[in-house]
Amino acid sequence: MISLATARALDAADPLRSYRDLFATATAGDAGGSTEGGTGTDPFGTVYLDGNSLGRPTTASIENVHRFLTEEWGSRLIRGWDERWMALPEVIGDRMGQVALGAAPGQTIVGDSTTVLLYKLIRAALRARPDRDEVVIDADSFPTDRFVLQGIAAECGVTLRLVHTDAAAGVVPETLADVLGPRTALVVLSQVAYRSGFLADAPAITDIVHRAGALMLWDVCHSAGVVPTELDAWGVDIAVGCTYKYLNGGPGSPAFAYVRADLQTELEQPIWGWMGAADVFAMAPDYAPARGMRRYLSGTPPISAMIAMQHTLELIADAGMGPIREKSVALTEFVIELADTTLARHGVRVSSPRNAERRGSHVTLSHRSFRAVTAALWRRNVIPDFRSPDGLRVGLAPLSTSFEEAFRGMAAIDDELDAAAHRNDGAAPSGTEVSGAS
Repeated sequence: MISLATARALDAADPLRSYRDLFATATAGDAGGSTEGGTGTDPFGTVYLDGNSLGRPTTASIENVHRFLTEEWGSRLIRGWDERWMALPEVIGDRMGQVALGAAPGQTIVGDSTTVLLYKLIRAALRARPDRDEVVIDADSFPTDRFVLQGIAAECGVTLRLVHTDAAAGVVPETLADVLGPRTALVVLSQVAYRSGFLADAPAITDIVHRAGALMLWDVCHSAGVVPTELDAWGVDIAVGCTYKYLNGGPGSPAFAYVRADLQTELEQPIWGWMGAADVFAMAPDYAPARGMRRYLSGTPPISAMIAMQHTLELIADAGMGPIREKSVALTEFVIELADTTLARHGVRVSSPRNAERRGSHVTLSHRSFRAVTAALWRRNVIPDFRSPDGLRVGLAPLSTSFEEAFRGMAAIDDELDAAAHRNDGAAPSGTEVSGAS
């Protein structure tokens, strides 16, 4: 049986343990509500198991944001654009490509939300394949991806082909091959599925898509910074991802786009704005796109929201994606073992792949009481998230999550399932919200 002593021993042997001290730590009471008794209370503070929705800030990021407000915006004012800000979308994009995406310089840029970037690049991809009128997507993809495609389908008259898979798994090459054909223009899939944590075989799938003559767009929101990714080596055409999960950019921090270098003159994005123009200050009568990735910008980049993620990129570079992935696997294996030995007696099911090679950095557990249980956990400063209809996601950020934290969180889930069984309460109280960003 796994014990608290086991978790502490794993933490003591963890080569990444020192990174946890670099993150701001929420204290008991920060989550709101009672913190009396049980797991996840003082002196450990908040047990945070939602890094797959919103990462913790580092203390250096907090200081960097303050310095930006006072010394750059507050002191340099508009001169900041010439001195540093204008280049930031590309500078941060290139660093992100280097340390987290396997992308050479000049192919990644930061700006806009995930939704807007998906729209722009899907439209661009469809325009580049005018003789094809079908787009393939996983039926259980994150709602934004599906909703954007539904809107584009209505706007452009293209047909969506949905790939239906086991909810606890994801799209595999063999299944995808059956739905591709001469009408397929684009395939849109998530490298890590938001619900189950399924890790797709991105290089194999990309190859199959290319052999069908289509373009491949990967949503890397749940993989960037936590799963080794080699966009260049895999021949990926397009990728879009957010920065507020494992990159710790903060709530609403801008997304990023990757477009393979040889496609950048071919893919023409539809939202023409001044920041994507060849000469930003020419105030020309007609639009001419900038060279390279700047052509995928539209409006003024959200510079203030780009500052926090920079420190995490340096931590990833320092720690290395290999060790980060090793700890991610160890944490998810630890949680699955605890689920099997502790929570199974309640009827809890593991709804994530058990094969570590096919799993990202979160584990989804399923039980009919989890909506109410998640709300109760939040009241005691234990923070996973809930995904309808019955999934509790345990998000494990390798640089900031310890084995002890995971142990305490799982013990708290066990406590609350016991309480729910005694109440015979399988539904959340009216008005209860237990969510997260995605």
